Amino acid sequence: MDFLLMEWLSKPVWMWLLFVAIVVTLLVLDLGVLNKEDHEIGVAESLKLSAFYITLGLAFSLFVWWQIGAEETKYYLTAFVVEKTLAMDNVFVIAMIFSYFAIPRLYQHRVLFWGILGVIVLRGIMIGLGATLVAQYSWILYIFAVFLILTGVKMFFQDDKEMDISANPVLRFMKRRMNVTDEIRGHEFFVKKADPVTGRMVRYATPLFLALVLVEIADVIFAVDSVPAVFAITSDPFIVYTSNIFAILGLRALYFALAAIIHRFHYLKYALAILLVFIGSKIFIADLMGWEKFPAAWSLGITFAILAAGVAYSLWKTRNDGGHGDDPVPAK
Repeated sequence: MDFLLMEWLSKPVWMWLLFVAIVVTLLVLDLGVLNKEDHEIGVAESLKLSAFYITLGLAFSLFVWWQIGAEETKYYLTAFVVEKTLAMDNVFVIAMIFSYFAIPRLYQHRVLFWGILGVIVLRGIMIGLGATLVAQYSWILYIFAVFLILTGVKMFFQDDKEMDISANPVLRFMKRRMNVTDEIRGHEFFVKKADPVTGRMVRYATPLFLALVLVEIADVIFAVDSVPAVFAITSDPFIVYTSNIFAILGLRALYFALAAIIHRFHYLKYALAILLVFIGSKIFIADLMGWEKFPAAWSLGITFAILAAGVAYSLWKTRNDGGHGDDPVPAK
């Protein structure tokens, strides 16, 4: 029992184990019960799943309030909202990846499910390293802050460019070094086929595996922005990690509803850019005002205001858009 009370990354081991148990239970229920058989996830099911994950993420904030405190709960909620909103960009990328490889909707959930396992591990490594660096060198928070401000400014003025997935260096490397087939056989990531030269049965990677790898890479690239953003809100690794994972779990569930209407949020990037600049500026504002930290309640309120304005502006700007809401992935 003493082991459970030991502190690891500033929190008792039992709190970490409880969170891991919740996530593992959710994943087992997801693939082992709710989605044991491959099926297309429609908009209604997607919205229900997303509502469930959002409710669970918000319910976890009550646990944070109970065990850690009201101030930290505000940081958790701010980080949760920021992470979920920044992850919207990832929906664009995932839709493009599925479209490029012509992954049928029937198997998209399987790719996203195994992708989330990689996200949980990779985010854990990145946040663990970040927490260690921040604990050892507090000035790194200022590096994160400057990085976020520069990223926000770049995002605001950057022209939209269509991503050329075929030019991805990792995809080119896999096609050079691995046996790859364009054939999709059910939900398999690898299949055995006869080698055209030797006639021997060899293992080939299917488009589902290639899509999975690119989805993981996209998340790592995305995390380069989002992880520093959350560290700029709070340096508590427990708050950073739990808010990250709950937000990502919910967004993956919402993907199937968002993919059809993602064009309506085209102008949200300007709000995200302003949000990154705001988050990066907080540490400098706090120093200038002589505060220990930027008030958590203000941070949460300003974050909601920026995002609400961004969503409203984007929906208004695209109110007359038509013909973009079709499924971006052709049926097979």
